[in-house]
Amino acid sequence: MNANPYETGRIGCREKSSDMKIAYFDCFSGISGDMVLGALLDLGLPLDVLSGELKKIAVSGYALSAERERRGAVAGTRVRIDIEGQPARPYRDIARLIGESALESPVKGKSLAVFEKLALAEAKVHQVPPGDVHFHEVGALDSILDIVGAAIGLHHLGIERLCASRIPLGGGFVETRHGLLPVPAPATVLLLEGVPVYDNGIQRELTTPTGAAILAALAESFGPVPDMVVRSTGYGVGAHPCADPPNLLRILIGEAFPDLLRRRLLLIETSIDDMNPEFYGHVMERLFDAGALDVNLVPAQMKKNRPAVILRVLLEPALQAAVTELIFRETTSLGVRIQEVDRVELPREIGEVETPHGPCRVKWVRTPWGERRATPEYEDCKRIALEQGVPIRRIYEEVLAAAGRGR
Repeated sequence: MNANPYETGRIGCREKSSDMKIAYFDCFSGISGDMVLGALLDLGLPLDVLSGELKKIAVSGYALSAERERRGAVAGTRVRIDIEGQPARPYRDIARLIGESALESPVKGKSLAVFEKLALAEAKVHQVPPGDVHFHEVGALDSILDIVGAAIGLHHLGIERLCASRIPLGGGFVETRHGLLPVPAPATVLLLEGVPVYDNGIQRELTTPTGAAILAALAESFGPVPDMVVRSTGYGVGAHPCADPPNLLRILIGEAFPDLLRRRLLLIETSIDDMNPEFYGHVMERLFDAGALDVNLVPAQMKKNRPAVILRVLLEPALQAAVTELIFRETTSLGVRIQEVDRVELPREIGEVETPHGPCRVKWVRTPWGERRATPEYEDCKRIALEQGVPIRRIYEEVLAAAGRGR
């Protein structure tokens, strides 16, 4: 860490990679707007860049500063915003201020998306039209600086995808302009509908409406750290001095694994010990015809020492009902096990090569280390071998030789 980490262009800056840049918000102690700003500064957003961009909005009466602070054994960046008296601002005025500013279009888009989420939640809580939702006095300017600042930081750091952990909510009560409210605040609960949350037993506000709105509008997914190569880590310090757990937001920035595709699929399996083995070929064909991506037959030993077969089917989630029905109809199974699985795969494409025996399709695969591999299509090789009376082994060799020449 540099002695003066807020100099322009310092802290973890690196040349932009051509790979997708991912930010993972690790909210082990919740999330608030100032914690997001602090973590982004810790990751390399220069303070003077943040200040300069915020000046493009027609608001005044505030001073922005940042300093290093510790929470327990971990140090991070604490953002302080000192605000003079401010007027209450309805959502429509805030949206106009952002829309008419000289901010870059991506920053405007992210900022407006977050404020819209926040206004809709507050409108539902207070039973008023979204445009009439008032962000009162200090809270209005504080929200503008936090939300627009977060959008500025994500854009400056080149973040293309935002993911987050499960969200701890906290408990107890918090004093607001509207009186004593339960924690999490009603707006926070509305903003996190559909998001995995949990109670870690801490009796204070961990996740604020502003922090929840940033995630609700910008996060693509919630859960474990996505597959990526971590390049930098930043910590944003919250206002509460709690050190157990440390009141910090951690943001990991990394790059998606190059040339790897990841899909969430279903694996359906069943153990069968009382079916005519001749039927398995028919069942497998029917499953592939139904859209299964892969079908396996695995030998197993069942209770009472009976030999059996485990039928495993890999499929897209949308096919669950159809495949389950097919298994019950075509086999003697009395029940199936279903689980979600992640499949990480190499990108592939189908091509065609010319051989002494005519054209044959091949599957081209590209690896992360730059290798381009070809796999002959079995059905084409089989057809050519039968039509021309040539061993299929020779067809394979000639296809691979032709593919090697065509790289």
